[in-house]
Amino acid sequence: MLDDKLIATAREIADRLIARKETVGVSESSAGGLVSAALLAIPGASAYYLGGGVIYTRQARRGLLQVADQWLTGIRSSSEPYAAVKARTIRARLGSTWGLAETGAAGPTGNSYGDKAGHSCLAVAGPLTRVMTLETGSNDRVANMRAFTQAALDLFRDTLKAAG
Repeated sequence: MLDDKLIATAREIADRLIARKETVGVSESSAGGLVSAALLAIPGASAYYLGGGVIYTRQARRGLLQVADQWLTGIRSSSEPYAAVKARTIRARLGSTWGLAETGAAGPTGNSYGDKAGHSCLAVAGPLTRVMTLETGSNDRVANMRAFTQAALDLFRDTLKAAG
């Protein structure tokens, strides 16, 4: 499911991270591992990619990220604040320079929080922090997974550029 555009963006990210001797950890959900796959498709990934997980359920959030329910009081899944928590947490758990997170509803239906298919919230945490929401307007699950991945990589690349 990786395409040339995803690989090209991942290569830009890899080049910057390697040059700066920085690292990243990834916590994704509806992208289904494609963010990690794109970053790992670049030769030399072990220099910058510390690890990641598909945090798709509450059980995964509790077990893998070790984020307790009480830490999310007033925060719902598939939101910018939740993506920010995931990005900060994966960064802290792995000791990486950067944390990159995605959470959303790939489709073909929406999620139990009222978001329509094609909704994704993305976050980068590190020397700079950024969050954004993407609405594709599509219920095509695979196309949304690719769009979420491209948006996450674009956000990360642009944040790295802004950080110097």
